[in-house]
This record gives sequence, structure tokens and C-alpha cells, in this order.
Amino acid sequence: MKRWTLSTGCRHRHFKPTTTLPPAPPLLLTVLSHPEQAGTLTPADWDLLLRQAGSANLMAALHALLQARGLLAAIPAAAREQLDWAGVLGERHRQAVRWEVRRIRLALRDLGIPIILLKGAAYTLAGLPPAQGRLFSDIDILVAESDLDQVEAALMLAGWASTHHDAYDQRYYREWMHELPPMQHMRRESLIDVHHAILPRTAALQPDPRLLRAAAVALPDEAGLLTFAPADMVLHSATHLFHDGELNNGLRDLADIHGLLRHFGAQPGFWDELAQRAAQLHLQRPLFYALRYCQRLLATPVPASASAACDSGRPGAALLALMDALFARALLPDHASCQDAFTPAARLLLYIRANWLRMPPLLLARHLFHKAFLSPREAAPA
Repeated sequence: MKRWTLSTGCRHRHFKPTTTLPPAPPLLLTVLSHPEQAGTLTPADWDLLLRQAGSANLMAALHALLQARGLLAAIPAAAREQLDWAGVLGERHRQAVRWEVRRIRLALRDLGIPIILLKGAAYTLAGLPPAQGRLFSDIDILVAESDLDQVEAALMLAGWASTHHDAYDQRYYREWMHELPPMQHMRRESLIDVHHAILPRTAALQPDPRLLRAAAVALPDEAGLLTFAPADMVLHSATHLFHDGELNNGLRDLADIHGLLRHFGAQPGFWDELAQRAAQLHLQRPLFYALRYCQRLLATPVPASASAACDSGRPGAALLALMDALFARALLPDHASCQDAFTPAARLLLYIRANWLRMPPLLLARHLFHKAFLSPREAAPA
């Protein structure tokens, strides 16, 4: 197994080697979990740190973190200039998200139904810590399944159109998935995903969306817009990350959970509610993984009692050892300094796992056969 050296930015002493995790973390993980170390870095360290942050889509978030800690003045001018530009981009992105969400609210206003914002849009409109410097490509909302048709029609009248025109893709989303086919605005090219649940209809886990909607919290001064309750927001983020096969933004999503746990964890009763809600929604396993890898990779403070309460989601010893080996690699930035010989295999295995969790075996085999052989033939020009 490859060992991290000073040239790869991993000279830090806060993480102890284990048999399943790489011996030392990439520099980006150390700075995210211990920002005060940013003042000790050399120009060569900064060059590597910024490359890792860019690969993880965390450059603007790194700027926000260092700015909040008052550390920007202590870093080399060249690095500070890059971070400042990333900060400007992050601020403009937040402004654009707020404007786009209000366009969505306007398009759906006459329906008189609650619109629940998810993930990045929810963090931004609620002013939560993960919104600082978070860049994302689409806005996710959740509505009741019975409202999907009228929501889709209203969005189409306001200029959004489906991005998937293939008949099989339409069926895939509408019959098997937990969302409509993604929609894009014809003029602004903004993307929106309309969900009715947080996991596909065909997944083994089926958290009840009615429970999520019933506990949703209204956004102040944003009539008709809501977010998930704090515990549900953490559980949704964990479920999304640990059931997704595309982990190119895996560290960013883990950092979201880290920020949410630090923020909500200060509220009385949050940790007890989180464990109870995970059991109610049958999401103990993704919560277990979220707490485990937040603590291991980002040094997230989690009370021992909370870890024990969430231990019901722990897999067997052999499976856990395998997951440690896979996620310890796949959650790192997609940069050469953060990879070893097993990283490609880890990402591939987690992609296969995500598809296995998404669909039962026969349906999955049929789907993969169609996408591999029939869809290309149907898309070919006559």
C-alpha cells in the first residue's frame, strides 16, 4: 500500500494508522479538520492543497472555512489570491441559487402545495454552514407523489423541459426511480430535480416520505418553501452519499454532513432524536457510515453516547472491514496524491454496490443490458 510522504502533503500527526485506512490523510483532510494548521504550510504545501481542494470541488468551501477562522491573512499571497477568487465564485453561486429558487417558487405558487428544498438549495436558503462555498449544478426539491403531474406541468409552463427524451429513460425515472427525469430551463439552462422520495421505488430501503414531509420545517420569509427537519436533513445527506455510485463529490458531501452535525449537534436533544429518527425511517446503516467516516476523515465531534446509540447500523466485521477499505479511498479527492493502486477498484466496487442497492438483481440486469446494448442502438442515426 502506498505511504503518504511530505511531497504528497501528508506529514500530519493527528490521524493514527489502522489496518483498513491509509496510513495518513491527504493534506486537504488535515486542513478541513484542523484549520489552524493552514498557517504552518509551505508554498509547496499550498500548491498541493489547492489542487486537492479543486479536485474535490471544495476550493470555495476552503476559502469560507479559513475566512471564518481569520486565517486568510497568514497564508501566502498567491494561494490567498486563488482562494479569494473561489470565494467570489461561491458568493455569486449563492446569489444565483437564491434567485433561481424564487423563480421555482413563483412557477409553483398557484398550486398551493409545500415545496421542500433538498441538499445544497436547502443549506443555502436556510443559511446553514454547509452552504458556505458549496458549489452544485442543480436544485433539488421534494413534493408529494400525488402532486408530481401538476408540478411538472407548472414547471414546463414556466420554461423547464425534460432532459431525457429516450422512451426507456422516461420509463426508468417514472416507474422505478424516486424523481422525475431531470428538467432544464430552456433559456437559463438551470437544472431542477423533482423528487417524491429519497430512495428509488425499487430500492430495498423505503423510508416513508410522508414522515419526512410531516416533519419538514418552514423557511422564514420564504412562503411555501420548507426544508427537512435537522435530523432528517442529516439522514437524507447520509443516505444520498452512501447509496450513490458517483463519488466524485464524495468528500464534499461528507463535509456537508460534518457541517450539519457540528451545527445541529449543539442543539439539546439532537443526538437522541437522530438515532430515534434513523430507526423510525430504517436508515441506521447509512447513518452509521456517516458518523464513522466523518469521525475518521474529518475528526467530527460525535458524543460517545450518540455513536453507541447508532451502533445498530453496524454491519458484520468482514463487511465493515471491506467498507472501510473502499470508502477510505473513494471518499478522498480525485487527485493523484490521494490515490493508491487500489483506488480505481474501490470506486468501481462502490459503483456496483450502489446499483445493487438501487434495484433488485433481475431488474438491474435488465436495466444494465438495455443501457449497454439497446440504448446505443436506438440512439444511432438511421
